[in-house]
Amino acid sequence: MTTADSRAIADWLARTQPDARRAWTEWSDRGVALLPLGKRFDAIRVPARRVHAAVGSDDPGTVGAALRDWLHGPVVHDTRTGSGLYYVLIAPDAQWDGPQDRLGQGIYLALPRLGRRVSPVTYWAVEPQRPGQLCDPTHLAALLSTAEALKATES
Repeated sequence: MTTADSRAIADWLARTQPDARRAWTEWSDRGVALLPLGKRFDAIRVPARRVHAAVGSDDPGTVGAALRDWLHGPVVHDTRTGSGLYYVLIAPDAQWDGPQDRLGQGIYLALPRLGRRVSPVTYWAVEPQRPGQLCDPTHLAALLSTAEALKATES
């Protein structure tokens, strides 16, 4: 990905704020920016144990590659609580009927700066590859159903 591509993606993300400069400042100062959900994207919050069971690993590289292959869109991993949570970014109007929490209007999500990882606790498991790229929640449902199937066969 070129610097111009990264800049265009970051600009698209930053424009979720009424003043996009605020996001740029937060990325510069802290490495993460709190961005409002419900305008350009929502997020589905998935416990790491579910994701790790579905992909058969908790290795960040393996998980990132599997999520990239399955979801074709951006995913943030936040490890502040145990093994953490994954936030799968989806369109605000996308249908989601799964058991995981959908976060939207009125919620802010910490999104890391693109490029080199700067936070040990909040980072892109899968970076967006173009402005407006989001995950298809039907792909997430399919991925999570593999974890349920594996769990059922182990019992």
